[in-house]
Formats: sequence, C-alpha cells, structure tokens
Amino acid sequence: MNKSTVKISRAFIQKPKQSNTLFQYLNLPSESFTTIYCNANSHSPKYKFLLSDHLKNRRLDEAREVLNKIPFPGVHLYTMMIDGYALNHRLDDAIQLFEKMPVRDTKLFDEMPGRNVVSWTTMVNGYLQFGKIEVAERLFFEMPVKDVAAWNSMIYGYLKSGRVDEAVNLFRKMPSRNVISWTSMIDGLDYNGRNDEALIFYKKMVGFGVKLSSNTLSCVLKACANVMALHLGVQTHCQVVKLGFSFDEFICTSLLTFYANCKQMENACQVFNEQLHGNVVKWTALLTGYGLNHKHESALMVFGDMIRMAVLPNQSSFTSALNSCSGLEALDKGKEIHAVSVKLGLDSDVFVGNSLIVMYTVCGSINDAVAAFSNIGEKNVVSWNSIIVGSAKHGQGKLVLTLFSRMIRDEVDPDEISFTGLLSACSHSGMLQKARCFFEYISRYKSTSIKLQHYVCMVDVLGRCGKLEEAEGLIKNMQVKPNSIVWLALLSACRMHSNLGVAERAAKSILDLEPNCSAAYVLLSNIYASAGKWSDVSRMRVRMKQAGIVKQLGCSWVILRGVRHEFVCADRSHPLSEKIYQKLDWLGGKLKEFGYVPDESFALHDVEDEQKQEMLLYHSERLAVAFGLVTTAEGSTITVMKNLRACGDCHSAIKLIAKIVGREIIVRDSTRFHHFRNGMCSCGDYW
Repeated sequence: MNKSTVKISRAFIQKPKQSNTLFQYLNLPSESFTTIYCNANSHSPKYKFLLSDHLKNRRLDEAREVLNKIPFPGVHLYTMMIDGYALNHRLDDAIQLFEKMPVRDTKLFDEMPGRNVVSWTTMVNGYLQFGKIEVAERLFFEMPVKDVAAWNSMIYGYLKSGRVDEAVNLFRKMPSRNVISWTSMIDGLDYNGRNDEALIFYKKMVGFGVKLSSNTLSCVLKACANVMALHLGVQTHCQVVKLGFSFDEFICTSLLTFYANCKQMENACQVFNEQLHGNVVKWTALLTGYGLNHKHESALMVFGDMIRMAVLPNQSSFTSALNSCSGLEALDKGKEIHAVSVKLGLDSDVFVGNSLIVMYTVCGSINDAVAAFSNIGEKNVVSWNSIIVGSAKHGQGKLVLTLFSRMIRDEVDPDEISFTGLLSACSHSGMLQKARCFFEYISRYKSTSIKLQHYVCMVDVLGRCGKLEEAEGLIKNMQVKPNSIVWLALLSACRMHSNLGVAERAAKSILDLEPNCSAAYVLLSNIYASAGKWSDVSRMRVRMKQAGIVKQLGCSWVILRGVRHEFVCADRSHPLSEKIYQKLDWLGGKLKEFGYVPDESFALHDVEDEQKQEMLLYHSERLAVAFGLVTTAEGSTITVMKNLRACGDCHSAIKLIAKIVGREIIVRDSTRFHHFRNGMCSCGDYW
C-alpha cells in the first residue's frame, strides 16, 4: 500500500465514545481505551483460529457469532471478518460491520490479506457511507484495477451528494456499463431534480439494448411521474407487462404514483385492483394519489378500507389522510383519524404530528393544534413553522412570539417560512415595532435573502397600522420586482383607512401588471362606494364588464357531519331556509336590544338606507351562522368558512350574536380566523 493511501485512511480515524466516569475511576488518559481496544484479545489464538476456520469454509454467519462473543475484538479480527464478507460479495454486511467498529484506522486496510478490487470497493463504499466523498474519490482513482461495481459505487456516491455533473462525466468514462450503472444514473438524475435528463438516459439505455430490470422500470416511472410524462410512462407500463413485472411491489407502487400524478386516477385504480393487496405502501400510494387530485372523499374512503382490511396505516398513510381532512375542512373526520394514530402509537411521530397541526389549524381548532405540537417527540423545523404559521392565522401574536423564543432556545434554525409566520402574526396583532425588528433582522443578518412574501407581510403590517405612504415607499424600494400581491396588500389597507389617493395609485400598479385582476377592480370600487362616489363605482363596473371580468361571488359554508352547506347573500335555496331566516329575524330583534346599529358603509350599493340594512342582515356569513345555530347542539362551537374577507358590519354583529347565544363562533375568512366569544373577538377588532 503506497503512502498516499495510508494518508487517505488516516483521515478517517474515529475515536470511540468514552465514559468520563470510567476514565476517572481507572485514572487513564483519553487515548488509553483505544490502545486497550486495539490490543485486547486481538491475537488470541483461539479466536483467530475459529474465525479463520469459519471464513475459510465460507461459514460467515458462524464466524460472525464468534466475533460477537469477543469482549473487545481488535482491528485485526474485524479486518478478517470484513475481508471475509467482501470476498463473498456480502458488501452490505461488510459496510455495516465497518460502521460498528469503534476504531477505524489505517490498520483496517493495511491488514487485509488479499486487497483485491472487492476490498478496495468496500473501502470506497465505507467512506461514501459516512459522507467522506473526497476521501472515497481519491481512493477510487488510486485503485490499481476497477471493475464495474467500483465505478457504480463512485457514481452513486456522486449522485447521492448532489455532484451530478461529476457523476455524468464519470459515467461517460466507464469502460463498460451494466444495468446498475444506467439505473443509478436514471434514479440519481431524477432524485436531483434533473428529471428530463433521467428520461433521456433511459431512452439511450433502451437504444443500447441493455436488459431492463424491475428497479430500472420503477425509477423510470418515478421520473415520468415527476414531469407528468404520460406517453412515455404508458410505454413503460407496457414494458412492465411484457417483461412480467406487473406484480412486483415496487413497480405497482410506482405505477400508482405515476398515474395519480398524471391525473389518471381511473388507471391508478385499475392497477390497484388487478391484485389483492396487504401491502401498506400500495394502499398509501392510492390514498395519496386521490389527495393529489383533490378527490379527498375518495382518499378517506381508501383509508377506511385499509382499516377494514386490517392493513395497518403507516406514517405516510396518516399524513395523506389528514391532508385530505384539511382539504375538506372535516374536523370530525380528522379527529377520528387522530384517534386511530393514538391507538397505533404514531401520534407522536413528527410527520403525523405535523399533519395534525395543519389539519387542526385549517379546521379552526388552534388549541388542538398546539396540543398536537406539544405531543411530537422530536420536532423538526416543519413542526415549528406549522404551529407558528397556524397560530398567526388565528391571531395568536403573543403565542407566536413565545413559540419563536422556544424555537431559538431549542437551537432550531428558523427559515424564511418561520419569519413569514412571525411577520404575519405581527400584522394580525398590530405589533408594528416587533415587525420592524424582525424585518430588519431578515434584511441584515439572515444568510438567505429577503423574500417576496416578507415584503407582502411588512406592507400589510404598515398598511393595517395606517402607515400607507411608508408602505408605498417600501414597495418602490424593494430589492426584488414587486408583483400584484404586494400592491393588493396596500390596496386592501387603503380600503380599511379610506385613503383614495394611495388606493388609485396601487390599483394602477396592479392593473399594469395584471390587467384582468378582478380583486383590484372590486377593492377600488368598494373604496369609491364607501366614499359615496357612485359615478366612479359605475365606471369601474363598466370597465369590468367590457373586459369580461367577473367579480368573485362571496359565499360562506359550514361542514356538518361531513357535508358542506354553502350560502350566498340572501340565499333561500337551502332546505332549512325557513328556519334559518326565522333565526335571523329573532337575532335581529336581540341585536337591537343590545344596541346594535348597522354600519351602512358596508352595503356597497346606491340604494335607500332601509334596503342597505336588509342587505347586511342577509350576508352569507350570517346565514351560515344561523344555520349552525339551528342544526347543532346548544353550547357547541360553530365554525364558518368564507372565501372572501369578512364584512365589517357582520364582524360587529357576530360578536354580539356569540354573547346572545352563549356559544363560541369561529369564522375563517380569506386572511385569518376570528374566534368570537362573549361579545369579543380574538382579533381585538384589529383585522
């Protein structure tokens, strides 16, 4: 072995974990254990003879049992065992044993009795396994002889570490290639986001007449799924059938994912139904496919079938099912699935826990979201971001700041999503100075550059606080080009503070960027209406009609026992309309007793005052609240969802309604959640 190889191996020396108590008790220096470990029992004739005999006769499992019984097997005995694995092509076992060695130094490779291409490859794989790509690379190029397995190992190492171009170059230099070489390139390119190149490699592979393996076809189907290459994927499916791989579990799962990604759920179901499945991965692939195609009811039916067929869901199954609950805003169903996860002991899993946080947040139950967060065993940055963003949407500004402080104390590095949640919380809670501090921190100290969403949040904070000119100045001095969303945040604030001048400039900027933006027309028209400028309102409506722009219809809905009940303004189409309007009339009388006076500025039509009051009384959110009151048990919480921003007059009315009926009423509009209790709202009237 030459000097350069020795130098390479020494770079990978690792010391074993040491017990301070043990070292103090024995009064040994820190390196003594390494010396003892390397020498103790290493050259015992008995152990060496037994190992040698078993290895010589290829009784590898018996040899391993002997090794496992030795209290402190030294490097020499480990080397014999690893060399035995390598010579018998049990590379995984060799690498696993290599990883378990408390001491790995030059002796390992120096003492191998027959350093052939297999043992060299074992060493290369060992370094790659520990992320020592440079060391593995140098050792690879010093190999006196390289077989195709050695080339494949190095290519795989490059791809796994994201060094794709080097993998491609090495692949081109290979003197000979096998199916593993091509499959590694296809899978690695797809893994690194170069999906189209992966498919090009597949076509070249077929052109060279390389025999396809099931693993190759599985990787190709994954790449087709990622770029939605339907035609090529169908051709690959034909190859699967032709080569007899239809019942391969990995192939089946890849086909399910491919057809689901390509919006071909009928074909996905056909693949699934061609065989009976007890495999949770296939069930989860079908479940996830329905969710990706927004067929959430079907996804939850699949989850229910899994349970009935005694197929135990895994973390991915729960994540997909809970995501579908979020898509349906189905709190009751989400709680049922949560209960199943508790029974299976998966509720504390980080992936399941993160999905529970999102589900409870979306469905309006922030307290349950916080409980789910607290129950997660080992939280990751997604856990923290999910609860921070969720709490911000519910107007829990102080909670968000507390969570962020805990996140920093737990040494979790915040990312751009964390700061978006912080700024959003500041916006919904009126914490202008806090927002300024966070924004300045992101601008000056964070390694990542400030993002567009951070500007949107900061403009929103300034706008809500009445700093409209400052917000406009911030947009004009942005480091990135502003889009319509940034200007819409400013325009929305102008509606709040009735600033027509800034509103007109903001609307012009939006329409220059996006001429058919209905939100800009509607917001500006509403500002004109609030100011009593009805001629300008008419002008805006004419422009919208000429451009073929349709205003989004405001609607509100309630999910009751898994069924969505939807309402629009003055809607009388619901089967319970008579009871709903009777409840509204009763509430109208009670509201007057509590001193409620309608705010007619929110009736954005040029009609008589009496008509304006009647229009406000039958807004969609009030119809939804009345429906909730007549269909749910006394004292239970009512949750209403709305696709647009809540009406200011309805906000005032629902505060009083919550007090009158003695219930909590939760309303989620397009920007946040409002929790109404006993005449108060969680937003503190700052929204």
